[in-house]
Order: sequence, then C-alpha cells, then structure tokens
Amino acid sequence: MDVTTAVGLVKERLGIRSTVRDTYLTAIVEGVIQELTDEKGVALEEGNASHLLFVCDYATWRYQSRDSAGAMPRDIQFRLHNLIIHSSGAGP
Repeated sequence: MDVTTAVGLVKERLGIRSTVRDTYLTAIVEGVIQELTDEKGVALEEGNASHLLFVCDYATWRYQSRDSAGAMPRDIQFRLHNLIIHSSGAGP
C-alpha cells in the first residue's frame, strides 16, 4: 500500500493544503495499514482502489475523531467487516 498516495488523498478529503500535518497523517495512515494487516488479518492489495479508499476513509475518521470517544461510523464498520470476511476466504 502506497502510504504517500494515501496521505495525499486524506489531505484532499480534509482540505489540508500545507505539509504541516504530514508527519501526523503519515503515522495515522501507517498505523491503520498495520492494524488492518496485523490485527484484523486483511491482505491489502497494492493496486486495489477500494482498499486504498478504505484506508483513506479509516485514517480520515481516525484523524477527525482523535479527541472523541464516539463509535466508528457504520459505513466504515460495514466495509471493515466485509474486508475481514473477504480476506479470511482468500487462503494460501
């Protein structure tokens, strides 16, 4: 998964034009990717646009909800469950 592309898309979604928050956003995107692969068992595919957009949406939500204890939005939850189910069916 290309972290630079994901960070750029997250910045576009948030309307951020400067590089001031790049370090923080990069850490969020890398954390989301690591969580998905290590903890959730999702096999992210490099060229899969839906995987890239999910990482961006998840990272955007993480950034926007950093100071709140709110639950994950249903659309992200639904997509995450679908990714987990899809990845568990793609055995070796």
